Amino acid sequence: MNDKLKNNATEQETINKNRRKLFKHGAVAVGGTAAFAAGYAETAKKAYIGLTSGSSGESPKHAVRGNSLTPEFMIDPDTKELTQQAGQVVSPSSCLGCWTQCGVRVRVDQENNEILRISGNPYHPLATTYAATMSTSVRDVFTKLGFEGGYGGRATTCARGTSMQGQVTSPFRVLGPLKRVGKRGSGEWQRISFEQLIEEICEGGDLFGEGHVDGLRAIYDRETPVDSENPEYGPISNQLLVTDSANEGRTALLRRFAQQSFGTINWGNHGSYCGQSFRVGTGMALGNVKSMPHGKPDWKDAHFGLFIGAAPAQSGNPFQRQGRELAEARSRADNPFKYVVVSPILPTSSSLAAGSGNRWLAVNPATDLALVMALIRRIIEKESYNKKYLEQPGPAAMKVANEATHSNATHLLINDPEHPRYGTFVRGADLGWALAEAEEGSDAKAEDVFVVQLADGTLAPHTVAQAAELMVEMDVVLPGVGDQAIKLCSALSKLRDEAQKMSYEEYSEICGISVKDITDLADEFSSFGNRAVADAHGGTMNGAGFYTAYGIAMLNNLMGNINMKGGLALDAGPFGPFGPGPRYDFRFKGQAGPKGVALSRNNRAYESTSEYKRKVAAGENPYPAKAPWYPLPAGSLTSEMLASGINGYPYKVKVWLNHMSNPMYALNGFANTLKDDILDPKKLPLIIAVNPFINETAAISDYIVPDTVTYESWGIGAPWSDVVVRSSTIRTPVLEPRTEKTADGEVVCLESFLIAAAKRLGMPGFGENAIGEPNSDIRYPLNTASDFYLRGMCNIAYAQGRPVGDASDDDLMLTGMDKYTELIRNTVKEEEWRKVAMVITRGGRFDDVEDAWNEDQTQLKIQHKATITVWDESLYKTRHSMTGENNSGCPTYYPTRLADGSSMRDVFSSDEYPMLITSYKSNLMSSMSIGVDRLRQVHPHNPISINKEDAAAMGIRNGDTVRVVSPGGSIQGVALVRDGIQQNAIAIEHGYGHWELGVREHSINGKKTGKNEELSAGVLINQLGFSDPTRGEQKNIWVDWGSGAAVRQGMPVRLEKVAA
Repeated sequence: MNDKLKNNATEQETINKNRRKLFKHGAVAVGGTAAFAAGYAETAKKAYIGLTSGSSGESPKHAVRGNSLTPEFMIDPDTKELTQQAGQVVSPSSCLGCWTQCGVRVRVDQENNEILRISGNPYHPLATTYAATMSTSVRDVFTKLGFEGGYGGRATTCARGTSMQGQVTSPFRVLGPLKRVGKRGSGEWQRISFEQLIEEICEGGDLFGEGHVDGLRAIYDRETPVDSENPEYGPISNQLLVTDSANEGRTALLRRFAQQSFGTINWGNHGSYCGQSFRVGTGMALGNVKSMPHGKPDWKDAHFGLFIGAAPAQSGNPFQRQGRELAEARSRADNPFKYVVVSPILPTSSSLAAGSGNRWLAVNPATDLALVMALIRRIIEKESYNKKYLEQPGPAAMKVANEATHSNATHLLINDPEHPRYGTFVRGADLGWALAEAEEGSDAKAEDVFVVQLADGTLAPHTVAQAAELMVEMDVVLPGVGDQAIKLCSALSKLRDEAQKMSYEEYSEICGISVKDITDLADEFSSFGNRAVADAHGGTMNGAGFYTAYGIAMLNNLMGNINMKGGLALDAGPFGPFGPGPRYDFRFKGQAGPKGVALSRNNRAYESTSEYKRKVAAGENPYPAKAPWYPLPAGSLTSEMLASGINGYPYKVKVWLNHMSNPMYALNGFANTLKDDILDPKKLPLIIAVNPFINETAAISDYIVPDTVTYESWGIGAPWSDVVVRSSTIRTPVLEPRTEKTADGEVVCLESFLIAAAKRLGMPGFGENAIGEPNSDIRYPLNTASDFYLRGMCNIAYAQGRPVGDASDDDLMLTGMDKYTELIRNTVKEEEWRKVAMVITRGGRFDDVEDAWNEDQTQLKIQHKATITVWDESLYKTRHSMTGENNSGCPTYYPTRLADGSSMRDVFSSDEYPMLITSYKSNLMSSMSIGVDRLRQVHPHNPISINKEDAAAMGIRNGDTVRVVSPGGSIQGVALVRDGIQQNAIAIEHGYGHWELGVREHSINGKKTGKNEELSAGVLINQLGFSDPTRGEQKNIWVDWGSGAAVRQGMPVRLEKVAA
């Protein structure tokens, strides 16, 4: 016995020695670099103490449970009765770990105003596989969470969502209004009152001792033209630029202020530097480029997925839900889901751990368009497209064939390049047909029909209730056009011609994928029919991004899978809260419709401008324009707005109001190209940031308005796609906000700032009598955030003519929302308040997913009414504003191009920059989460991924310091040598490489704020971005000419080893 104890003691001593060795050499063993070890230092220290003393330096709170949290609730195993933990509530909210807006449940310690834990909201479709119905009580739902219901019965968040409460208590939060006292960007600030903030921003003056600065009042003019020589540019009020990062639930009030009341057209968000090209290209393929509809695979019934530049479970929102659905789809017993991920870098979704049925196909960065055009060519040549679907020319034929949508694949267009109407569709009037009359009782105007060829060779209107011919090439006399025969073809045959402009070998050479792999992939994809789905996202953000996305979406069109079971399911959208709703009408007297030309010169053809017409009248070549115009995308493009406002084309911007957006960090090449200009108040006179933190863009502002973080604010948003029934996410403040209060006792935040500024300026739609009631003269005030959001929530509760039920007192008590009972009752009517409470206690309103499909479960009930595009004549009619060339009406191959139409490789040779770089999304880190300790400790920095063969040729080993050089700058980081990356490619994970957010020390009232240099860990691909050299005096970053999206994929670079 004693010998055994002695032997055990010896073994334990050996183990302890090994532990000491581990931590003695931990910097090498854990990370291989000092940067990695620094981020891990505190965790490693605690782990060492824990291993040697069992307590991480502190005695555990409980002998068995240690320091773990007590359960959310106590459930009696016999009676199943649920009891709250004393002093705690579990409240619904929304997440801001990314822009997906998953629903979460937040466990709050009420006494300490502290978040203890964040988990998924069991009512929310993005947080669980089988969401609870709205009618199920909160008590019943929480009780079910306490019993084993399998993974599908859980409600979860991703690692980011679980950790974002770290933002609430961050030592780097801004809690009171700040005004710069040094030069712009110097980091020197003074605290000012909220009332001084409003006065100075509204009235202007010599605010910084640098001369007069116009405030908001000086440009609040919705009538006087900003440029009398170009009246189409719109009013002076357009000199206000407002940017919002994305809709995290509060965008509606910001839009009300900026567009509907102030009257500026210049509104933008982060879309133009996130997934803009994907949205515009997909919108074009779906026949609705203005609304840019969004879809995801119907995971439950899809059989094959082709993911190009977007790996499910890693990128392409909502990645948490996609990861769960992917896992279920590929593990089902019948027809397990198979998929291919095309990417320059091996993603998480296509690793050996993902199991069989999937593979990674490596592609050269920014060459996906070549691959896609080859796939389209193969599918058309083999006729493996969905013939039955594509043959249906219009809505009548679609119904007969039991399809969910119809396309223009059979529509005939003029195919003679010398003809003035080349690229446009033939109409009935061209054949002398009478205009069809509108339906009796309809307000719609009579529209001419398109023309198709039937199987017997006759021509017919597309409204016929039968199939039409797909591949048509013919010469026809069109009496309404002339007496000469004109070459016509069908839209699908035109797509075939464009795909055949290059050989398979040429496409293969460009994308780096063998001809066999290309043809095999096309055959495999098409073999699954309309249960094959192609998907993309940020990987299309390259110099031919619009046509790349258009081509990827065309693969779905060829399969006829839109809104079909197992196909591409389009998002159903939210319940609309802020229009002329069923209970409250948010329209107001004096409401503006933004007018004029946006700073980004989009959604308008250059050829419609006075500038163009003056050149033509003078006999000049109107091309090139001074800078690019983007006729396709709606909205506004942050990728162009700031540069244009500084450059003064089409006009100057005077005030920039920025809510949470961070283009200095997130917009590729922006800091390299425009930072010096933005730091010059003469070029951009006034910058206001509304932000809880001093990020890279807030740091160069003149004023910082402190803002609440997600769990302290009101919000109404919508899940980011992948939800096939109407859904809206709702949140109320679950914590008492930490920001200062105004003299009136209101929390200083975005809403109080907007309302106070609007009331001072006398803007309509704010203050008394701001919100109406349908069919009534009764008006309600908009003086607080709750005035706005609670009435919007009421519209949601009564939306679609289907009011929700009433929340019980128990629902309110369990969620902690009973603290708002009095406020709700004082804001909405007595018969409304419990229905408002219903959507609040559920964290939103969500229709039952089981009701999404039609009776025979083959199609979604919500219809996509637009014609699916194979050829778009309106696209063809637009011109490249720098070259004057027509844009192709269907996908075709273009190299990545700069602003003047030059191929990127004609300007930046492969001799000087032999490699291409790509970025990819992080599972853990977003652009604003670096300050969350628990995330950073798990993944402290991002390395620079390099192919093994490339590294060997340069003598680079794993962990070496390397430098990446581009035409715009250079970055230095740690090499990660790996097989899982395409040769001659470099890859960088997004979310690292910050120089603000606590990295740099600021001074407030002469007192240093402190800093944490660990927050600067890693590298940022955007610091390699460059000014497009082909733009001349109108300088800006590299922008995709079709979509207006900032280019970040496929930048030319070279790699250098840094001497030790």
